[in-house]
Amino acid sequence: MTSSMRRILIWSAVALLLLAGLGWSFWPRTLQVESALATRGPLAVEVSDEGRTRVKESYQVSAPVAGRLLRVEKHAGDQVTADTIVADLLPTAPGFLDVRSRTQGEAALKSAIAARDLARTLIERANSELAFANADLARSRSLAAAKAVSQVTLETSELNYKNAISQLATAKAYLEAKEFDLQSARAQLLDPRDAAARQKNDLFLKAPASGRVLRVLHENEAAVAAGKPIMEIGDPHDLEIVVELISEDAVKIHPGDAATISNWGGPGTLAARVRHVEPSGFTKVSALGVEEQRVNVLLDFVEPPAKWQMVADGYRVTAHIVIWQNPSVLRVPASAMFRHGTGWAVFRITGGRARLTPVETGHGNDSFTEVLKGLALDDRVILHPSDRVKDGVKVD
Repeated sequence: MTSSMRRILIWSAVALLLLAGLGWSFWPRTLQVESALATRGPLAVEVSDEGRTRVKESYQVSAPVAGRLLRVEKHAGDQVTADTIVADLLPTAPGFLDVRSRTQGEAALKSAIAARDLARTLIERANSELAFANADLARSRSLAAAKAVSQVTLETSELNYKNAISQLATAKAYLEAKEFDLQSARAQLLDPRDAAARQKNDLFLKAPASGRVLRVLHENEAAVAAGKPIMEIGDPHDLEIVVELISEDAVKIHPGDAATISNWGGPGTLAARVRHVEPSGFTKVSALGVEEQRVNVLLDFVEPPAKWQMVADGYRVTAHIVIWQNPSVLRVPASAMFRHGTGWAVFRITGGRARLTPVETGHGNDSFTEVLKGLALDDRVILHPSDRVKDGVKVD
């Protein structure tokens, strides 16, 4: 064999190897995929959000009038009964007087003392006039009986006696008024440090109901305004759950809907039930700064109190409220679904190949989606299909 023939054979062999390598490289390969079956089973749709526990009926003790609150000796957790004294409120101490106000107050006090002394003098004068009028009336009656004086003289004596009685009553009332003026003048000069005098008029604040002190809102001694909250009282075992749901989710909730409580700190979940959906919403700013309309949904525990007795007022929980459920539906894992046009589709495995299959879906949750049309029981579908999965590609 000549050298030119050998070169031709060698290059032909190389060309064949290259062609074989290119063919092997571009030859369709079987894709390894994860798959699952379309099954029939229960499906539930839930609305989930964080909530908090709170006492159903809490009572707030507040200052009915402005005054000085003494240090509160009750603490959170203390047991109280109705009408138990829980706080002591003293009248507000008078303010300190400046030089001008004190001088004016002292002058007013002296004037009140002088007026009182004058009133006492008037009483003495009225007593003397009454005594004279009484004696004169007695003489007039004796003389009138003896026909020694006229009837007019007797009537004049009786009138003078009655006027003397009235003058004495007027003088006594005048003295009483001046005594009150004197008390008022002395009150203007009352020393703010005289706590003993104010102690006589203290006001005891009582518990409105039996229960435990949930929190003390103002413990230290201080001057407080009327309406200042001091403490809250309630039954920590009579709890409800408040969930602030977005309004578009709240319209799907109805009283009586079943719910489960998770992330409450104990093992497993707790059963609950919706008791009330408040009829009014409120605006709340989310962590991202977005204004949202929220609605309070109230739930009650269904479990016996012994199972959740460690939960107390103001604890954070997660509520899952069931808004739809069916014990038997045709379902596939939600990860098999993907958008196709205006609807949904899956890749169904038939004869070892992936087939694009549009489906009609119903309800769904994070785990499963209900299939109304497009699939049959035990059809196998591809989970998490990548962009390498195409219609007709071989899969394994």
